[in-house]
Amino acid sequence: MKIGCVKEIKNNEYRVGLTPDNVKSYVAAGHHVYIEMGAGVGSGFGDDEYVAAGASLLEDPKEVWALVDMMVKVKEPLEEEWPLFHDGLHLAADRPQMDALLAGTVKAVAYETLQETDGSLPLLAPMSQIAGRLAVQEGAKYLEKTYGGEGVLLAGVPGTPKANVVVLGGGTVGYNACKIAYGMGANVTVLDISLKRLEDLDIMFNGRVQTLVSHDSNVERAVIDADLVIGSVLVPGGSTPKLFKRAYLPEMRNGAVFVDVAIDQGGCGESSHVTTHDDPVFIEDGVVHYCVGNMPGAVPRTSTIALTNATLRYGLEIANKGLEAAIADSDVIASGVNTYDGKVCCKNLADSFDDVEYVDVKTLI
Repeated sequence: MKIGCVKEIKNNEYRVGLTPDNVKSYVAAGHHVYIEMGAGVGSGFGDDEYVAAGASLLEDPKEVWALVDMMVKVKEPLEEEWPLFHDGLHLAADRPQMDALLAGTVKAVAYETLQETDGSLPLLAPMSQIAGRLAVQEGAKYLEKTYGGEGVLLAGVPGTPKANVVVLGGGTVGYNACKIAYGMGANVTVLDISLKRLEDLDIMFNGRVQTLVSHDSNVERAVIDADLVIGSVLVPGGSTPKLFKRAYLPEMRNGAVFVDVAIDQGGCGESSHVTTHDDPVFIEDGVVHYCVGNMPGAVPRTSTIALTNATLRYGLEIANKGLEAAIADSDVIASGVNTYDGKVCCKNLADSFDDVEYVDVKTLI
């Protein structure tokens, strides 16, 4: 199979879909890899490293798109890339993008919906770990007065209050956010709808993190008293529920910070809208909002290595067998298929839109 990787063109996105080590693995398995020149520079990988690994370098990304059977990308294709569609590896609940994929009869496999037999999301996990940890780091920075925050240090110092950090959602992002916030000395509260997950978190943190069942009353009480709120709720392949209401903003502290990690899937805040690394925050009703759509892109080398470590196994399975055989052999691969032959094959994605029908991909192959 011909495998491709182009430079990401999203604002301040420096990650890359394949590392030179990944290229070696594909080449060793008998595949040919085409890389756009400079694709890996932002993550610290030079063109010479890709050539040494066995890749063919091409200057024009359009040539890469035209040649390959499978394109490996970190972020969703932007509108200017839609006419170049072939098989892709990322899809968010974005109507124009979905329509373009359907119109192009693209066979699109998404990182965020591929689900293992134990219910885990292995391709989402590494970026969720990074985003959760980064959320606290960024939140702590924007609590500084210079950036519009209330001027609070997360850990405080002896004789002063610690900051109150509230984490909405106790999954991979939420756990990692709790871990860093607790490690930095803040008072941490985490909310989740699952009592079992709250019990697990209570054990993990030896009872030193406050756990609450997530419902409107608990969320409201928690965020009103918060210095930093981290939204970490995810519905794989679907739009995120709006747990953080706009009505909470006037009741919150002036200069409090809200980090919406879920913004890639529409955000879990009613007041959220996507921002970029070069203009990351806005203030509404005195609350600083950080809603960067590709948070892990701020640490591209760590993110690229972590992501490609997870994706290589599945990419090789598709390349070695072909997508149809891989789907037939594996419910895990099938779960990652979002569009196939002009049909939507991800139930959560279809459910995000009233006029879209879900079709089981295994009925199409």
